[in-house]
Amino acid sequence: MTERRATRGEHQKALAQKNKKSAPKSSKKKWFKRITLTLVAIIAACFIGGAGLFAYYASSAPELDEKLLKDPVSSEFYDKNGDLFATIGAENRKYVKYEDIPQDMINAILATEDVRFFEHGGMDFYRLGGAILANFRDGFGAQGASTLTQQVVKNSFLQNEKKLKRKAQEAWLSFQLERKYSKEEIFEMYFNKMLMSGRVYGFGTAAQYFYGKELKDLTLDEEALLAGLVQRPNAYNPLKNPELAEKRRNTVLGLMYQHGKITKAQMEEAKKVNIQAGLTDDSTRQKFTGSKYDAFLDVVINELEKNGDGSAMAEGIKVYTTLDPKAQQTVENIMNDDSNFPTKEIQSGVSVVDTKTGQILAIGGGRHYGAARGFNYAYDLKHQPGSTMKPLLDYGPAIENLKWSTGQTIVDEPMTYSGSKQTIRNWDNKYMGAITARKALYASRNVPAVKAFKEVGPDKAKDFASRLGINTESVMESDAIGGGDITMSPTQMAASYAAFGNNGVYTDPYSITKIVYRDGKTTKDYTPESNVAMSDYTAYMVTDMLRDVVGSKPDASGTAANVSGLDIAGKTGTTNYSSADFNKHNLPDTSVPDSWFAGYTTNYSIAIWSGYEKHFDPITTWDERRLPQHLFKQIMKDISANVETSRFKKPNSVVEATIEVGTKPLKLASDFTPSEKRRTELFVRGTEPKEVSNEYAMPELSTPYNVSASLDTEGQSINISWEHDAMLNPETNEPLPTTFEVSATKEGGETISLGTTESKDLTVSNTLKDGNYTISVVAVVDGTRSKPGTTSFQITGITDENKEPDTPDKPDVVDPTAPDQNGNNGDNGNHNGNGNGNNGNNSNNGNNNGNANGNGNTSGNGNNGNTGNNGTPPGNNGNNNGSKPPTTPTEPTVPDDGSGKTE
Repeated sequence: MTERRATRGEHQKALAQKNKKSAPKSSKKKWFKRITLTLVAIIAACFIGGAGLFAYYASSAPELDEKLLKDPVSSEFYDKNGDLFATIGAENRKYVKYEDIPQDMINAILATEDVRFFEHGGMDFYRLGGAILANFRDGFGAQGASTLTQQVVKNSFLQNEKKLKRKAQEAWLSFQLERKYSKEEIFEMYFNKMLMSGRVYGFGTAAQYFYGKELKDLTLDEEALLAGLVQRPNAYNPLKNPELAEKRRNTVLGLMYQHGKITKAQMEEAKKVNIQAGLTDDSTRQKFTGSKYDAFLDVVINELEKNGDGSAMAEGIKVYTTLDPKAQQTVENIMNDDSNFPTKEIQSGVSVVDTKTGQILAIGGGRHYGAARGFNYAYDLKHQPGSTMKPLLDYGPAIENLKWSTGQTIVDEPMTYSGSKQTIRNWDNKYMGAITARKALYASRNVPAVKAFKEVGPDKAKDFASRLGINTESVMESDAIGGGDITMSPTQMAASYAAFGNNGVYTDPYSITKIVYRDGKTTKDYTPESNVAMSDYTAYMVTDMLRDVVGSKPDASGTAANVSGLDIAGKTGTTNYSSADFNKHNLPDTSVPDSWFAGYTTNYSIAIWSGYEKHFDPITTWDERRLPQHLFKQIMKDISANVETSRFKKPNSVVEATIEVGTKPLKLASDFTPSEKRRTELFVRGTEPKEVSNEYAMPELSTPYNVSASLDTEGQSINISWEHDAMLNPETNEPLPTTFEVSATKEGGETISLGTTESKDLTVSNTLKDGNYTISVVAVVDGTRSKPGTTSFQITGITDENKEPDTPDKPDVVDPTAPDQNGNNGDNGNHNGNGNGNNGNNSNNGNNNGNANGNGNTSGNGNNGNTGNNGTPPGNNGNNNGSKPPTTPTEPTVPDDGSGKTE
């Protein structure tokens, strides 16, 4: 029987089955193997590369130097001129041997800084792992894992920076240090080397500095406080920041309990101790002084810590500061002279800032301030600023955002805070009514300040203040007068005010320009950037208003701060106690807790606070209130001597206009606005008013009086004079230019202009015809005319006795007639017109010397007088009463020169 051959289909099926059985293993396993090998290779490469890099960095690490290990490295401080003024390091250090350190002190340090110190070999890999995770999570440098050994190495040889090279060298040197020295020796190095506060190094020195004790006499709570200082020496200083210090102390106590170093009862008992209990007084701490400019140096150290270099002084850095030694010495001389202060206990803080740069030039931390690292009233103080807040939160924002004029009308009147029944009061409990913003500021009125704040709005006010370095979560109406939640230091206030004197450019106050690390090459720049905080018109207009604070105007609040010859702007400020405070503490009615003055020139901005250490020890007298002004005047005068100080310059964005006070919207003053209502104020260009106020009409011009008119002796000209009460310029109180119009009106006829003059008399040629006239004088001021002042005047024919007579060709002969018994020859009337010659014919017993005075009484005197037949009317049939009896008539003759002509 033959074998059956498989069919084609069966053959293909069998082949497929064979191929399936011989297929390779899963591709997943293959890729897993490849990835694993790759990762191993990468890790190996990284390890080899890291080891190589570590070896390279380690090879460049400095050699261990026992002197540097045991002694602090001095840091140097230079003033703005590049001169050394302080060295801080090993000075005044109390070195303590390991065997003299109390066990509780050791336990407190280890529990806080390096609990496995006696177990590791220089690096704590448990802490390192946690730090790496934190750094991946929060970014490189987020958390450190330095052991005591590493801290000793860093502070002895390396600069304070979070760089891979430094960390590699630190690790290498730590291993080397552990191989060369015992744990006890390394702990001793740490114990005596660390910066504890300011210029205090080592725990032994700190024990004497803070508590005036030897280490063996410290209590548990005191040991815990010292152990906690190392992390942030200045922030945890119980003299400066008791609240932070207490939290840190309690943290240390908690760590000691957590690691089994103390019992729970001991922890709780130590936490109950007042953080400031047992601290030494200022006199005890004075022996730790290390600089003649301690208050300024304190600010420098604070700034180092603020910028993450708080412990850098232990590394031997060079610090280049903004200190002006002349200004600093001036401040210290004044602050240390007790005669400048009205009471023994009153304190002051002074900060001098460069107006243009924001550099802190001098600091007055308090009276007789030493290196106590105590409370620095110029830098550490955070008090309500009182009315010094008004330019910063009210008027500055109003000009910047609303383009207010300095003459903006504000009504000072009774008012309450929004949503409250609390009345806003002025310092004198009075109200001034409608006043300008300028006066509201220089007279320091509270109600107008709150109104300005409300009109601007809290958001814009807050934004304006923030650009001046004043940061707060919110602002309220009470902040408008400096009585809210905003608090300030003299240093911050000086910097904020400096922006007004620097055309609106603000710079955060700073005391360090740069630091240079131990290698002499690596530097860190500390100079902040400047920012435009406001428009130049806002800066100048606020400055111009603040000039009046120190000026001589009535109600100006800062006149005691004025320095003759200097262009100064400034503002006073006082704070208040609440009604509850007055009742609770039985305070005198005149009590205030704080007094301020901030002022500036184009060179210096100075802010000064005065008050007492305890809040409820009040200022009660005006001498105490004005203390900041008096200190400002002395300091500004001294530091400005022999220094060129330019005046504040008005920018093109600002214009002037004379307005009428009280108009709303503002209107220009008219020519008739009274002087007490006229003010020349500043406006943002383009916003100045165009409309003139018509509130005050032109006052009625006084009428000229005592008007008189006369002819000269020859009748050729008319002399007119009068009196007049001039109108005064309401702005200058000087007489306004006045013109007088003079005219003559003939009775029943026309009016003839005789001329104009600015004097009170006028002489014109006589061109008037005979007749009766009314002479009028009208005063004219700027187109306005007065009522006329008048007088009557008469013009008649004129005889000139001195005139050459006309000689007739042939005299007329008239037959003589006999005179009457009284010497009156018929119609020999004496025509007394307004002339001087009586051309009468053949009047007996007269010499034609009749006086034409309108009375008809011409007295003949002498013989052969002519009768007055031809007199100029209006004669009144006068009587020619000769002084001699009549004589027999004679033959007629030709008249002589004195007889007048005949017909």
